[in-house]
Amino acid sequence: MNTLEKMGEFFNARLDGYEEHQMTTIDFADEFYPYTAECLPKEAGSRILDLGCGTGLELDRYFEIVPDAKVTGIDLAEDMLGILRKKYPDKDLRLIHASYFTEPFGENLFDAAVSVESLHHFTKEEKTPLYAKLSRALKDGGYFILTDYFALTEEEEKQRRTELLNLKKEQGLSDGEFYHYDTPLTAEHEMEALREAGFASVQVLKNWGATKTIKACKTDVCE
Repeated sequence: MNTLEKMGEFFNARLDGYEEHQMTTIDFADEFYPYTAECLPKEAGSRILDLGCGTGLELDRYFEIVPDAKVTGIDLAEDMLGILRKKYPDKDLRLIHASYFTEPFGENLFDAAVSVESLHHFTKEEKTPLYAKLSRALKDGGYFILTDYFALTEEEEKQRRTELLNLKKEQGLSDGEFYHYDTPLTAEHEMEALREAGFASVQVLKNWGATKTIKACKTDVCE
């Protein structure tokens, strides 16, 4: 049986070797992490919200581009946030150990938001209100860069969700907790969630097989 682990505990338990694992076992990771960073604002002092920031693999390149960027990172894995703090003690980092579903983001604060390889664990119904909250947190003209992997078909999407629900039932696990199990949406359903949340323009920027970078703009005018 695939024993499910709570999301934060799963990543904390795999801290040793995490970055090497991400970069060497995920196809095209050496391309999509820097590409994602290069899609973010390049103006000095840009304010960025990073959902599921982990140890900051997308920030490694971004801080080279914008050394004085002001980044707020949110993650359930407290130990990963500790690694990120140690990596960049001189950067303007505000790190929050919390769920991005419940943490307030504020309104009209950020030039852009980003998430890489984090949101493929949740349903469209869970993500739509999250994306609405995210849209409100962006300044006019702000945008969200999402790099993640997606189900190739609706059948795959449904199968993965059914597998998770069956595992939770077999293991007597609460519906009120997030457990680590990949349940990616199709890219089409992901983009529907973003549009339903109020993003005015949503487009795929780049593909690496099942992995894609999506840009969602708060307004029609989006740099």
